Amino acid sequence: MQLYTPSLTSYKRLQTLEVKVGDLLLGNNHPIRIQTMTTTDTMNTIATVEQSIRCIEAGAELVRITAPSKTEAVNLQVIKEELRKRGYNTPLVADIHFTPNAAEIAARIIEKVRVNPGNYADKKKFDFIEYTDAAYQEEIERIRERFTPLVKICKEYGTAMRIGTNHGSLSDRIMSRYGDSAIGMVESAMEFLRIARDEAYHNIVLSMKSSNPQVMVQAYRLLVQTMNTEFGVCYPLHLGVTEAGDGEDGRIKSAIGIGTLLEDGIGDTIRVSLTEDPEFEIPVCKDIVSRYNNRGASAALPAIDKLPYSPFEYARRKSLAVENIGGKQVPVVVADLSSRATIVPSDLQSIGYTYDEPTDKWAIGDAAADYVYTGSTPITFALPGTLKNIVHATAWKQNSESVFPIFDLVDFVGATVKSDRINFVMVDAYSEQQGAVSLDLVQQAASDKTVVFCVSSQNANAMQSVRRLLVDLAELGINQPIILVTDSSMQTPDEHLIHFATETGALLLEGLGDGICLGYRGEVKLENPQVKGRTYLPVKDIYQFTNNTAFSILQATRTRISKTEYISCPSCGRTLFDLQETTAKIRSVTNHLKGVKIAIMGCIVNGPGEMADADFGYVGSGPGKITLYRSKDVVKKNVDSEVAVDELINLLKESGAWIEPA
Repeated sequence: MQLYTPSLTSYKRLQTLEVKVGDLLLGNNHPIRIQTMTTTDTMNTIATVEQSIRCIEAGAELVRITAPSKTEAVNLQVIKEELRKRGYNTPLVADIHFTPNAAEIAARIIEKVRVNPGNYADKKKFDFIEYTDAAYQEEIERIRERFTPLVKICKEYGTAMRIGTNHGSLSDRIMSRYGDSAIGMVESAMEFLRIARDEAYHNIVLSMKSSNPQVMVQAYRLLVQTMNTEFGVCYPLHLGVTEAGDGEDGRIKSAIGIGTLLEDGIGDTIRVSLTEDPEFEIPVCKDIVSRYNNRGASAALPAIDKLPYSPFEYARRKSLAVENIGGKQVPVVVADLSSRATIVPSDLQSIGYTYDEPTDKWAIGDAAADYVYTGSTPITFALPGTLKNIVHATAWKQNSESVFPIFDLVDFVGATVKSDRINFVMVDAYSEQQGAVSLDLVQQAASDKTVVFCVSSQNANAMQSVRRLLVDLAELGINQPIILVTDSSMQTPDEHLIHFATETGALLLEGLGDGICLGYRGEVKLENPQVKGRTYLPVKDIYQFTNNTAFSILQATRTRISKTEYISCPSCGRTLFDLQETTAKIRSVTNHLKGVKIAIMGCIVNGPGEMADADFGYVGSGPGKITLYRSKDVVKKNVDSEVAVDELINLLKESGAWIEPA
């Protein structure tokens, strides 16, 4: 049995130890707690207090505040007293990097401290060092000497601690022995956890954050397995995708990383790290967590005793290539326009195709769907060459070059008229009306090498149901391409986005799926309700929104790159420039650079280490000063912020990564 989750076929929380943070209990099946982090200068007491209050009133159950030095750590006492005076008793968390003495001060004042094992006792120089076992053990003893005083203070004062590993800030020592890997992230935390356990201190939460959801999910799963194997217990886990960014991309990346783990029952507290004001993170957290409140029961699924793939590393499922679907080809996007009564050329603009009538030519965008499903609605005009049409089998006509049929599973097995190129076959994974009989029919359908299975589930635990079916296919040796079909019956576009990202993203992270199709059940709403204290994604065209969401999910899971990727930290009291304004400015001049990864970091804590695998970095190095990076190498230091964006463009040009916008 896989040890990283209590069930692979149903929703069941991982049993973790109970941790007390002030009066707040987490872990041990307590509700999933929501938190955020202030962006104000910690020395500006009133600004920090008032922003904390806005976060608390939005629903934050913990508020984290940076303490980069002893001065800020001491001021936490003033902030705490002012909050208590105003009637707010929400636990506070001190965020510590590089400064053990600040952590030791903060641990005597507030309810929780967060330390990063990558920089608590180490300075990162990007040096590779060959350690003997004895030399490595000497390093562990050095860390023990530096870290134990904080453990003892926390134990004495009843202060909780988060051991928070970040993918991009692993120490040179860990990198030298384990490399830039999920295993390295786990071992970084375990070294500190073992020291704490030696002192009989257990009021601990752990995290494994990365800006790459693939790495993040693998690291958490490995951590759970490692704790179970070594200790026989699991400590509570705080989930988050670090530097997720802003807007749609930030929400999708967070929902994929956090949602994948929550689907597996892993996670006791979460934060969505958006490059927005922190109070606006809370409603997104609520939307994610609400999916697991009173989760309904699904049809009973056969247990999975062993997965046919490793859940701790990414490897795409091997599949046949049917035309441009499957094999080693990138996953396709199927746009669903079946709700339209008629379809004209301008309707395809929503899915990436713009028709120019005077020239009779199509402009094709980077986020242009590969297929369009129109149900029984015919398309009566010539399609652009890269787009194919899927219709119900009853509306399909033979000998069409660009139109292909889709069948119900039962109908396909009995059909006498089929395409000799592609036949899409719908499979409802383990819903009650299908049950075990579906496997017999799937096996019959799979004998036809033109078949592409379109898999969905009506169960409450839809992701687990689809995963169970795909495990069945592997056991039966069936390797037809799989389109992941996810319908949403949520109420708002924000909720739709989180649902789509979680249900399909979780499977794509496990290498399952050769394409995705997103659709809706019930009434489709274009607008979010206007609620004080939160922002919403603007949506004018639900089809464009869904198509963009599909491509963003593929981008976030690193399975198909179609646009520029931004790794942007959420800002905090250490930030040395207006992060939201700068991110928007950089995005506006670079968003045409398909496949380029640009990190925008507010301070040296979040760069260069935190930006992990970015191609280029824009990092605050002092008030009004920016340092530019190519990968992890400094290219220009202390650039004036007024010209830094122009200098970034020059760096992109010098590196051969720049193309002129169309």
